[in-house]
Amino acid sequence: MAPDEEQKAMLEQNIQMALSQKDINLEDAIDIRELSNLKMANQLLKLKRKKKQEAEQQQRQQEQQMQAQMQMQAQQAKSQGEMQKIQMESQAKIQYRQADVAFEIEKLKNEAQLKRELMQTEFEFQMQLKGMEQSNLSQREQDREKAKDRRVSQQSTEQSKLIEQRKNNLPPVNFESNEDSLDGFDLAEFEPR
Repeated sequence: MAPDEEQKAMLEQNIQMALSQKDINLEDAIDIRELSNLKMANQLLKLKRKKKQEAEQQQRQQEQQMQAQMQMQAQQAKSQGEMQKIQMESQAKIQYRQADVAFEIEKLKNEAQLKRELMQTEFEFQMQLKGMEQSNLSQREQDREKAKDRRVSQQSTEQSKLIEQRKNNLPPVNFESNEDSLDGFDLAEFEPR
């Protein structure tokens, strides 16, 4: 059965409406118009519209997936950037702490070196003081021994003079010497008059 003009006009109106709503494209409209069977043409129009809608929906889903993927990638990049920032901050803190510890170690080493030098200097001073004390003690002992020797010698001299005086019946001997005076003063000045 050949389609009548009214059915053709109706099909053409449906094709025009589908084209205006972009449910089909021009190639689809040409393919539909070439069919002489109206029933098949309408079926083809439905099929083309459905395929176009499915293709558009699939494209929208792909676009949504791409957007979601891009958002996820952007979020991952942001997270990675934040992680790198945190790592860099941590690394900087570690390096600062290491530098601070190295500075403290160097400071302690310097303090220890200064203390060693100070202790060495103090030890040398102590040794010098001990040496001086020992030298003073030795000198004092020598001076004592010399003074004792002089006293013994003077006592011996005086005893021998006394013995000689007794033997020879000499006048009394004066044992005072000029050394008994203080700063040029004679002890005789202090005797009662």
